[in-house]
Amino acid sequence: MTASVNGMTVEGVVRRAAAAHRDERGALLPVLHAVQAELGHVPREAVAVLADEFNLSRADVHGVVTFYHDFRAEPAGRTTVRICRGEACQALGAEGLVAHARAAGPALGETSADGAVTVEQVFCLGNCALGPSVEANGRLYGRVGPARLGSILDGTVSS
Repeated sequence: MTASVNGMTVEGVVRRAAAAHRDERGALLPVLHAVQAELGHVPREAVAVLADEFNLSRADVHGVVTFYHDFRAEPAGRTTVRICRGEACQALGAEGLVAHARAAGPALGETSADGAVTVEQVFCLGNCALGPSVEANGRLYGRVGPARLGSILDGTVSS
């Protein structure tokens, strides 16, 4: 059986992305990014197709997918909140944000049951002077405290 995500077959998406990047050096990473951009994650079914496309073992492809934290095996929530846990943010209270997020909803690396929010950790957002920092759906927030993080998780934060 051919798996599909949102009406698109995983195999078709993977083969199309592989064809677009085949001549690039180190094409596996750009293909994985393209697959995730189109499907919202890298499904397990994609590993076998990628192994076939690039003449790699499934273990090699799986190793790359699981090594990089940017690749997801499951779709993310409608809102993705990334909490910086780099040294500067840690010194300014990031651990308290992690604890608040854990108490308020899904644990790090998980998505809420209703699919509303995914909480992730990163180890630098490049906003060290304004730590602790949080990124929500690509928007960067600095000097985030627990109350503001709660608003971000609820989707009610103001600029």
